[in-house]
Amino acid sequence: MVVKRDGSKEPFDREKLAGSIRKALAGRPGTATEVEIMVDRILARLRRRGPEIASSLVGQEVLSALRRTDEVAYLRFASVYKEFEGVADF
Repeated sequence: MVVKRDGSKEPFDREKLAGSIRKALAGRPGTATEVEIMVDRILARLRRRGPEIASSLVGQEVLSALRRTDEVAYLRFASVYKEFEGVADF
């Protein structure tokens, strides 16, 4: 289960996670297989945290994985995840 910022809970959705990563990597070098490997690694780290995880932790794990993989994708995801409003936010 994922605990959202407002305290509500929803089942973890692997496809939602993969879709977010694919959006961040759109037009960048990489393959569908690499995305799936990244998702598998993120899921493995999250599973060790227990049956309920904060959505912020999911976001942090994605940021970490993208930062190691592709800086442009990292910045794309960060700009949405952290709700950047301008260049100064970067």
